[in-house]
Amino acid sequence: MALTALHPRWRGRPGPALSGPPADRGPNDPRLDWWRKARFGMFIHFGLYSIPGGEWNGSFVGSHEWMRNNAKIPHEEYVRLVRQFNPTELDVDAIVQLARAAGQKYIVITTKHHEGFALFDSRYSEYDVMATPYRRDIMRQFAESCRRHGLQLGWYYSIMDWYHSDYLPRRDWESRDATGASFDRYVRFMHAQLTELLTNYGDIAVVWFDGQWEATWSHAFGQATYDLCRRLQPGAIVNNRVDVKPAGGDDRTLGAGMAGDYSTPELEVPARGLPGQDWETCMTMNDNWGYAKDDNNWKSPTRLIGLLVETASKGGNLLLNIGPTGTGRVPQPSIDGLTAMGAWLQVNGDAIYGTQASLIESPYCRTTTQGRVVNVFVERWRPGQLPLDGLKGVPLRAELLADREVQVPLRQANGTLSLELPEQAPDPVCSVIRIEFEAPPTAATDGLG
Repeated sequence: MALTALHPRWRGRPGPALSGPPADRGPNDPRLDWWRKARFGMFIHFGLYSIPGGEWNGSFVGSHEWMRNNAKIPHEEYVRLVRQFNPTELDVDAIVQLARAAGQKYIVITTKHHEGFALFDSRYSEYDVMATPYRRDIMRQFAESCRRHGLQLGWYYSIMDWYHSDYLPRRDWESRDATGASFDRYVRFMHAQLTELLTNYGDIAVVWFDGQWEATWSHAFGQATYDLCRRLQPGAIVNNRVDVKPAGGDDRTLGAGMAGDYSTPELEVPARGLPGQDWETCMTMNDNWGYAKDDNNWKSPTRLIGLLVETASKGGNLLLNIGPTGTGRVPQPSIDGLTAMGAWLQVNGDAIYGTQASLIESPYCRTTTQGRVVNVFVERWRPGQLPLDGLKGVPLRAELLADREVQVPLRQANGTLSLELPEQAPDPVCSVIRIEFEAPPTAATDGLG
């Protein structure tokens, strides 16, 4: 198969229409109910870039899912990786079970990253997993496994495509002739692949777009793409990166009148969350999304648990990434980190799942709220008084979440509620105290934990 012949199966196919009926949306849209309760998901970056792991011609090129761009690899050289793609160690069921054991409620996986290679069987492209020695539809494996193990499934799909002959603009170092290229035709191709992904694999919960920042993409394209997703999967939620950057805003936040259902800050938890928006922080476990041979800067389990607590306390979700190797193996530090998070959530998950943002700011702790309950996360345990300035209500009791038989003394003086922490922390990483109030508590001033 001549992989330098670009998309021979796509030429001449009409593809689905670019427009459709507008979809109804709103802040109380029940499509997001499960996602708001979930709080924690797994991101998976896997593709041809996983084979070299960031190393090209003996040098590491950085940002390894971007390695073709970083190393300025010619098209005819990069596509040879297709003949090497054979992830014989890929155990999809084990990955899904790892996510479930870690306390993650959904998975979002790269169906096609910026390199343009599809990990699914696409009738519209020969640059897909069926052209490799592996010859198995990876997306079908994930769809079947997620259904077996009760996790929600999401597709990542890159709008930007460095392979397709109609995608514009070309990289500034790309030598391929762009004469005759048609971006409208590329969008029809993209919609055809999205139609495959949203009709051939059962219910899809999330459609996660990326690569939308180049000038060829427009709000009209974004709205049409959003409408297509909603038409094919009415229950699915779509991230804000389906649309262009809002005027005067950030391309990771959802602007008024823009397509999308939630915002996607990347590699950061916003200092005060994103009040008034549904949002999800996507985060790496080291410094790269794709597998990186040279990247051993792994976040500790304590840091990972802290990120989850911080995100939940500010009203967001955490989408935590793994990058399997070219053979499909999940790096051991990723397994270790997720296993530690799962063990912590087994004890403390009630303070994360189904919670809302903190009512107060505190230099001593973070909190989440659940109706009449406030969960207090203490990462730096200090025996003695822990004030909860600004939290207003009539407390009934406080107890350790790890052992609800252990009551924590409460004090109220001069309008300030305080906890009296015992000598011993119940959890060496982050202990949680559950306070139950007579009625839902309020805050003296707006704040975030």
